[in-house]
Amino acid sequence: HYAAYLFVPNPPAMEFWATPKSQHLLDKVKARDRPKLAENYTEDTWLKLRDAVGAIQNSTSIKYNLEELYQAVENLCSYKVSPTLYKQLRQVCEDHVQAQIHQFREYPFLCSLDNLSFLKRMNRCWQDHCRQTIMIRSIFLFLDRTYVLQNSLLPSIWDTGLELFRTHIVSDSAVQKRTVEGILEQIELERNGETVDRSLLRSLLGMLSDLQVYKDSFEERFLTETNRLYAAEGQRLMQERDVPEYLHHVARRLEEENDRIVSYLDQSTQKPLISCVEKQLLGEHMTAILQKGLSTLLDENRVTELTLLYQLFSKVKGGLPTLLQFWRDYIKSFGGEIVCTPEKDKDMVQDLLDFKDKMDNVAQSCFARNESFINAMKEAFETFINKRPNKPLILMRFSLVPASKYVDSKLRAGNKEATEEELERILDKIMIIFRFIHGKDVFEAFYKKDLAKRLLVGKSASVDAEKSMLSKLKHECGAAFTSKLEGMFKDMELSKDIMIQFKQYIQNQSEPSNIELTVNILTMGYWPSYTPMEVHLPTEMVKLQEVFKLFYLGKHSGRKLQWQPTLGHAVLKAEFKEGKKELQVSLFQTLVLLMFNEGEEFSMEEIRAATGIEEGELKRTLQSLACGKARVLNKNPRGKDVEDGDRFNFNNDFKHKLFRIKINQIQMKETVEEQVSTTERVFQDRQYQIDAAVVRIMKMRKTLSHNLLVSELYNQLKFPVKPGDLKKRIESLIDRDYMERDKETPNQYHYVA
Repeated sequence: HYAAYLFVPNPPAMEFWATPKSQHLLDKVKARDRPKLAENYTEDTWLKLRDAVGAIQNSTSIKYNLEELYQAVENLCSYKVSPTLYKQLRQVCEDHVQAQIHQFREYPFLCSLDNLSFLKRMNRCWQDHCRQTIMIRSIFLFLDRTYVLQNSLLPSIWDTGLELFRTHIVSDSAVQKRTVEGILEQIELERNGETVDRSLLRSLLGMLSDLQVYKDSFEERFLTETNRLYAAEGQRLMQERDVPEYLHHVARRLEEENDRIVSYLDQSTQKPLISCVEKQLLGEHMTAILQKGLSTLLDENRVTELTLLYQLFSKVKGGLPTLLQFWRDYIKSFGGEIVCTPEKDKDMVQDLLDFKDKMDNVAQSCFARNESFINAMKEAFETFINKRPNKPLILMRFSLVPASKYVDSKLRAGNKEATEEELERILDKIMIIFRFIHGKDVFEAFYKKDLAKRLLVGKSASVDAEKSMLSKLKHECGAAFTSKLEGMFKDMELSKDIMIQFKQYIQNQSEPSNIELTVNILTMGYWPSYTPMEVHLPTEMVKLQEVFKLFYLGKHSGRKLQWQPTLGHAVLKAEFKEGKKELQVSLFQTLVLLMFNEGEEFSMEEIRAATGIEEGELKRTLQSLACGKARVLNKNPRGKDVEDGDRFNFNNDFKHKLFRIKINQIQMKETVEEQVSTTERVFQDRQYQIDAAVVRIMKMRKTLSHNLLVSELYNQLKFPVKPGDLKKRIESLIDRDYMERDKETPNQYHYVA
């Protein structure tokens, strides 16, 4: 609407009959002559006003002063001829507008340039009409503010001008069609990259809006054409372009359309227009976009494009739920490949940590920390980490064992990859993965074995780091989970105190030994179970064991000591041609090497008979001494493997740059069989836990249906279990008379006291 009106200053408020000159004249006129005089004055005044209106419409100069014209209108209104004046003014304006239609009906149409010229002529006509209407209204302002305002059914002079233009020009079917087609053509040219006159489009679309024909004559047609254009463009570009390029194109198109709304389209068009573009370029291709490009974007960590993808999909109905599902499926697929591929077993945990960091970054940076996406990621991780393609006992090592081994590698002494702060961050990340694991008891079993080795061999990187990890496990799983692990630390601390007392005890003996003995007292319930192995120890060692046994049992009566030679280690002093060396070896390696103080050469059978070491363990021990990097023994015949009949002699020519040499303790290396054995023990323990839980629940409830009992068990048990396994344990307890079935309702159980 035009906000600028030409207002004539209000003239002095006086009636025509009240002016001094006219009063003097009328006093001389007879009463019968007065109506005739008024009639002549009204007609003359209207002719003057009509001439002024005609001059305005023809863009010529006005003969009369605007203030004089305004005064004339006011006087006519005072003469009570306002209805006539209003009708005459309307008729003059209507005649003029009707005359304008011919220039548009006869306008040629040969090419798009003619359309542009047509639009410019239409705009010029509209601008002239608005300017003329404003000028006319300023002259007839008194009429507009009195008579028209008092008659609510009459349109104002401005509204009358709009009505006439709409009725006689814009509502003409041919003119309207060509105007709308011309505007649509200009918009299409702009969408194709050409420059158009935006001010012209803004003016013409403002005209349609002011005339209240914008929606019916233009918007519906415009949205139909937009829908057709972007439907075709979406289909074509999805075939031609890759996903990142396509996403940037969609964002650019949306920006362009928003710019058009600001520049020349009516604000009411914004919502349907943007919805149309989003629907045709995104909504119709959501699945195709995600199938074609999401995996690539995530694999390549394309943060910018992933952010754009999330922003665009959030605009489309059903966009985020679709993206969420594909995101969840990607995590399950990619993570499942890490977990279930044996070749990736070695780097599995590090790969999982890296993958988790990557997905966390995507959720935080690209997906606006959307809770739904974060929860879906957690659910997906929990799903694939506990996924097994085969029997759990065999393939459990593909997730739980590497997790515990990874922790072991980080907590071992000699791990120079990280500072204390970095190690703490690594442990925090490991705990994130740990939370997803269902079989935490399996993890605990392997972690306990690894912790035992670190503590007993003295290979722990830091007691603080060990206790920090223990604290994290305790916070995550409760005190019951870590009670045995804490007991192991307690044993090691008590052992140090006992050894201080033992050394004082030895010093008071009449025959002190030249062997320095260190013993770790392990509480059997806390530590992993080890298979006892009887070996033939040297007399001095046996004697020293007896001394310690006498000392310990003297302080702790009623206890029983069971020696574990498989966990022992020693430092031997050896002399070679090069000089003296110290060898850090296992107890089994010690027994073998001490034999060469008594002779030059021995066969494997002789060594086995003298030491009592089991054959498989002996072969691994001899292999470490004669076939490894530090070959303190010579094997005849040469070879990497130890066979029956091989003979061994002391390598007096052994050379090494270090004074103290550690020879790998092969017997401490965990085999696949040991892993399976550990896992089997865990599953056996689970059966006992299920039995105990069933009895505990039935003792409290006395009578319970099968479904409610199973539900209670799932709430209490901390590890995953199948319904079939629960049913077997219930049947076992029924057979052992801990509970019985109801005679009338087999699906109900009773506790047997």
